[in-house]
Amino acid sequence: MRIMISVAVVDDHQIVIDGLEKIITESSIARLTGKSYNVAGCWKMLNLRRPDVLMLDVGLPDGSGMDLCPQIKAKYPEINILMLTSYAEYSVISHVLNNGASGYILKNAMPEEIIEGIQAVAAGKRFLCEEVDILLKKAEKNKIELTRREYELLRLITEGYTSAEIADKMFLGFETIRSYRKNLHLKLGAHNTAELTKLALDMKLV
Repeated sequence: MRIMISVAVVDDHQIVIDGLEKIITESSIARLTGKSYNVAGCWKMLNLRRPDVLMLDVGLPDGSGMDLCPQIKAKYPEINILMLTSYAEYSVISHVLNNGASGYILKNAMPEEIIEGIQAVAAGKRFLCEEVDILLKKAEKNKIELTRREYELLRLITEGYTSAEIADKMFLGFETIRSYRKNLHLKLGAHNTAELTKLALDMKLV
């Protein structure tokens, strides 16, 4: 007899949970053992029963799935978390994958891909839906590599320090700082300090 994968869902939309329940039930490899619509309900649910796979949304009415993910893994490390969300943003994806999530899938994924994701994370594997996998590979390809000193310089620039002040703080010559700044502008494709600062904040480099 096949052992069914137990799945719980945390999402604030009833229609999403109903749709997932139908997909999971019809899969014949998993069963829905719990559902919650917010962070508080999620904790109550997990205190009663731990599923093999927890499908977790990022945006919840009383908190964030991004914050909830590492908290759940800290308390219940045996639970495999599969993020199911509409957020296709690199910063969100990388954050949850680095903080305990085993997989990331978008809500527009096909039923077959959702079941594949459940099976993968239940087996202890990492799973990314096709769209997210492409996004991450593209981001890695275009990833900007900065040296430790360049990161420090970028931080000081975004904090509003002048080149002369930065030279004093980093114990470097003024011309050296000018050279570093020029390299930063080239690496980030920025034409001026305001643009450099905006790009650094948008790309979460500081």
